[in-house]
Amino acid sequence: MALVIHNTLTRRKEPFEPLQKNKVGIYVCGVTTYDKSHLGHARSAINFDVVVRHLRGKGYDVKHITNFTDVDDKLIARAHELGVEPLDLSRQMIDEYFSVMDKLKIRRADAYPKASETIPDIIEMIKGLVDKGFAYESRGSVYFIVRRVKDYGKLSGQSLDQMIVGTRKEPGEDKRDPMDFALWKAAKPGEVSWDSPWGKGRPGWHIECSAMCLKYIGTTVDIHGGGTDLVFPHHENEILQSETFNEAPFVKYWMHNGMLTVNEEKMSKSLKNFFLVDEVLKRYSPQTIRFFILNASYRQPLDYSEDSLDEAKKSLDKLQDTYTALLSVGGNATGADGMEEACTEAWERLTQAMDDDFSTREAIAVIFELSRTANRKLADGSLSNTGVDRLVSTYRRFNDLFDVLKEERRRLIPTRDETRLQDTVTAQIDLPIDRNRISDDNYIDELVQMRENARRRKEFDRADRIRSRLAELGIEIQDTPEGAVWKRK
Repeated sequence: MALVIHNTLTRRKEPFEPLQKNKVGIYVCGVTTYDKSHLGHARSAINFDVVVRHLRGKGYDVKHITNFTDVDDKLIARAHELGVEPLDLSRQMIDEYFSVMDKLKIRRADAYPKASETIPDIIEMIKGLVDKGFAYESRGSVYFIVRRVKDYGKLSGQSLDQMIVGTRKEPGEDKRDPMDFALWKAAKPGEVSWDSPWGKGRPGWHIECSAMCLKYIGTTVDIHGGGTDLVFPHHENEILQSETFNEAPFVKYWMHNGMLTVNEEKMSKSLKNFFLVDEVLKRYSPQTIRFFILNASYRQPLDYSEDSLDEAKKSLDKLQDTYTALLSVGGNATGADGMEEACTEAWERLTQAMDDDFSTREAIAVIFELSRTANRKLADGSLSNTGVDRLVSTYRRFNDLFDVLKEERRRLIPTRDETRLQDTVTAQIDLPIDRNRISDDNYIDELVQMRENARRRKEFDRADRIRSRLAELGIEIQDTPEGAVWKRK
C-alpha cells in the first residue's frame, strides 16, 4: 500500500504526495530552551525521528528542520530567577537537549534554527504583514489582526467565538482586539532585545516558526509536526501569518503527536508533573524508553508510570533475548529452514503497518510474531545458517527504524560430562568476587562454569548464590539445552 498520513487539517488519512517528487520538507516544533528536557519532549522527538527514518527508508530525500525557541517570556523569567543572561541559559539548555536526545538515539535534524538567529527574517515577514494591512503597530509592539482572516480555526475546528473564550490581554499590551496576537513585543527594561522599525523589541512566539519554515523549506511545507497542545493557538497562528504573507498554502500535511500524560494530565513544567529525561535514564535504558513510546499510536495520549516502563522493559527483553540468541548461533546452525518466506512476509507486513500513518505499535507486533517463530526454530534446531542470517538481517532492518535492540551475543558455557567436572575457580563463592576482573569475559566464563559444576553436583544453594552475585554485577545467566549462556545487562 502507498503511505498514508492522518492530516490534522482534514481530520482523515490521506495518500502522501510530496510537493516535489522524492523530496520532503518536514518542520517539527522544538523546545523552549529555559529548562531541561522532560519525557514529553522526548516523545515528540522519538515519534518524529521514526517518521523521518521511515521516509528516508522509502527513498525520499528528506530535509528535517527542528527549531529552538530561545527568546520567550518563560526563558527571560527563568534567566532572571537564576541571575544569568537569557541567551547563555538557552545555550546551556540546548547542549543539555542534545546530550539526552543523543542518548535516546534520536538522529540529528538537518538544521536547528534559533529565534535569536532568525531576527532579520522575522522582521522582514512582520513588515510584509503590516504593509498588507494585516498587522498594526501599537506602543512599539506589532499585532496580527485576526478578524481580517476568514478561516481562522480551520486546524483546530473551532470557531472564532469558541476560541475567544478565556482570551485576555497581557499586562502592557495595547491590542485593538483580544484575539489579536503579538508578532513583535516592545522591549521591557533589562530584557534581551533587537533593533526594529518599531523600536527595540523581540519576536512573538508564533512568528519565528513561520519565518524559519520559509527560510529553510519554502512557502509550503510538506509535513509540519508538533504536539497536540500546539494546534491552538500556535499552529493556528502560524497558518494566518504564513498564508497571508506568502499568499500560498502553508502546510500540506499536519501531524500531531498525542501528549505524554501523568494520571491522564498533560506532562508539563507548569503543572510540575514532569519527569526529566536524564533522571529517567538513570533507571531505564534508552532502548526501553524508545520502546515504551513507540509501542503506542503516536496520535493518542500515552500515560507515564514506572509500572508502564517496567512492563515495556519486560516486553523488550523478550525481543532482545531472541535477537541475542540468533546472533549467538553464529555459523553453527545445523537445520534446513532458510526462513525466506517468513522473513519476506514479515517485512512486507511491517512496512504496510508503517505506511498506515506510521503505525509503530502494529509494526512491533509483526516483529514479535516473527520472534515466536524464530524461538520455535531455535528450540527444535531446524534453522539453517541461511535462515539465521535472514532473521538477523530482518531484525537489523527493523532496528534501523526503531533503534530499540542492542548488538549483543551470549557467551556459551557448554554442559560437560560428569567425569570431567572440575572447578576452574578455587575460591569459595562466599569470598568476594574480584570486581577488577568483572570486565574480563574469561573470568566470567570461569564463574559461570563454577555454577554449572555446582548444579551438576546438585549443590543448588551454591549455584544460586553464584547466579545472584553475578546478577548484582550486571551479568545475566540463562540456561539452555546447549548449556548456560550469559550476557551483560
